[in-house]
Amino acid sequence: MRRIATRRQRTLGQVAAVSGIGFVTGAEIQLRFLPAAEDTGVVFRRVDLPGRPEIPAHVSLVTGTQRRTTLGHGNEQVSLVEHVMASLAGLRIDNCIVEIDAPEPPGMDGSAAAFVEALLGAGIQPQQSIRNICTVTAPCGINTGHSSIALHPGDKPGLRVSYFLDYGLDAPLPRQVATVDVDPASFERDVAPSRTFILESEAAHLRAQGLGSRTTSKDLIIFGQMGPIDNALRFADEPARHKILDIIGDLALLGIELAGHVVACRSGHPLNVALGQDLWMRAGQAGGYSFRARTQPVEPVLRRAA
Repeated sequence: MRRIATRRQRTLGQVAAVSGIGFVTGAEIQLRFLPAAEDTGVVFRRVDLPGRPEIPAHVSLVTGTQRRTTLGHGNEQVSLVEHVMASLAGLRIDNCIVEIDAPEPPGMDGSAAAFVEALLGAGIQPQQSIRNICTVTAPCGINTGHSSIALHPGDKPGLRVSYFLDYGLDAPLPRQVATVDVDPASFERDVAPSRTFILESEAAHLRAQGLGSRTTSKDLIIFGQMGPIDNALRFADEPARHKILDIIGDLALLGIELAGHVVACRSGHPLNVALGQDLWMRAGQAGGYSFRARTQPVEPVLRRAA
């Protein structure tokens, strides 16, 4: 990997808060975004646990990718981090403490729109330290069966993400292709409102496992044979756009702002994270970045928005 540009790091101008029901636990959850000092990165803080343990949002700490991305070990875990991470990365907020009182963020409407609204309402504060913008020197990808994801080099700042969605000829949702040039404006407008989707058969299987007990077809998009059940799409290609949202969130765990073109076909969290881990190894070998898990609590930095 190589650095092609830099910019100033950014944090929040003040605290932002959201609340809602967790998709997995069904619990009422409070989440707060707190400003943080330069070079903090994103850190999740479980305020519901003794000692308020902190879990750095980093690809090296991913411990699960089954239907969602999970960080940490044992009781000190936080799951379904991808929408929060995508919101921060999409708005180019580098340093933030994310306080939650549950093992997952609130699901909201299955999109990142509520997180983005709260973050923008808090204001974004520039900082003095530098954020590196890096790309690969040659295409880097992961392939598994009929699924793939790759990052292609870029010669200037900016990340483009393309996603090809294909559940097969008999699936209740059609093949889709979506491409987004990611910046704060396009993320807020074209990506953040896209919601989580699931097939009706998958939803029944999850409920049989006791998951999503308080989630209905009005909370996210459930596709039956005739299309969305009790819901309507916000975009014709909303499922493909949501896959782009997940990719942005998963790759944000790399801790490096990427430039270039991500091209994904049928990929999900396992491949997204595998690409992030591969890029992390390459960045380390190139001496371009270092990461050390924090052992001391991170102190929030409160500032008034400029």
